[in-house]
Amino acid sequence: MDKYFELTNGVKIPNIGLGTWRMPESEQCEDMVLTAIDCGYRHIDTAYYYNNEKSVGQAIRKSGIHRNDLFITSKLWNDYHGYQSTLDMFDETLESLGTDYLDLYLIHWPNPLKFRDCWAESNAETWRAFEKLYRDGRIRAIGVSNFLPYHMDELLKTAEIAPMVNQIELNPGLNRTEEREYNDKYGILTEAWAPFRVGEILNDETVTRVAEKHGKSPAQAVLRWCLQMGVVPLPKSKTPERILENISVYDFELDEEDMAALNNVTPHPLRHHPDNIPF
Repeated sequence: MDKYFELTNGVKIPNIGLGTWRMPESEQCEDMVLTAIDCGYRHIDTAYYYNNEKSVGQAIRKSGIHRNDLFITSKLWNDYHGYQSTLDMFDETLESLGTDYLDLYLIHWPNPLKFRDCWAESNAETWRAFEKLYRDGRIRAIGVSNFLPYHMDELLKTAEIAPMVNQIELNPGLNRTEEREYNDKYGILTEAWAPFRVGEILNDETVTRVAEKHGKSPAQAVLRWCLQMGVVPLPKSKTPERILENISVYDFELDEEDMAALNNVTPHPLRHHPDNIPF
C-alpha cells in the first residue's frame, strides 16, 4: 500500500498522521513530535484548542526535516468563527507554528455553543475566509471536522470550493458509515480522530483476535482497518515504541473476514454529538 492518499485538488496527504490532542505545550509534547518525525511520520495534526502549536512548531524546526516534506494540519477553534476572526486566528496559528503556510486547515466543530443560533451562517462566513486563504496560497487544502451530512449540506449551499477533508471520531464500533459514504460521494477524504477510542478498543476481543492472526498489535490491526477503508487515522502515543509501532502497518493486509469482523464490533455512541457540545 502507498503511504499517501490524494485529495481532490491533487495534494498528497500522508495516510497516517500523529495526533496531538491532550498534549499541551511542554517539552514532552515537543519530544513526542520529534520522536514521531524520527520514526518516519510526515503528517502532524494539531489545533489551536490543543494549546500545543508552539511546541509542535519547535519540534518541526528541531527535526531538520525540510518544511515542504511535512504535512501540518491545524484547526480553527469554536470561538473564532466568522470571516475576519478566521483570518486573524489563522495568522496567530502560523505565528505559533513558525511557518508561513499550512498544508490543511479545518473548522474544528460545526455548531459551537457561541454560534448555536446561527451556526450555518457563521460556518458560511468562516468558509469564505478559508477559501480566501486557500486561493492566496496560504493553505494547500481546506476542510472541516466533526461535520455530519446536514452540516455539510448547509455549507455546500454557499461554498465555492468543497471541503477536501472531514475529520471525525471513527473507530471499530463507531464505523461512521453514513458519514463516510457522504464524504466519498463528494470526494471528501475522511480522517479518524480517536481511532483507538482513547485506548478502550485495544482490549476488545474481536480486535485482539484479528491482531493475533497477523502477529500484530491491536493498535496495528485498527490502523490497518482504517487504511483499507480509505480513512486517514491519527493515532497518538507518548511512548517511542508505540509511536513506531503505529506507523509500522504497511507490511500486512487484512482479508475480507478480518474487515467484516472489525466492522461488526459492538457499536458505541459518539463521544460528543456536534450539536450538543458545551463549548
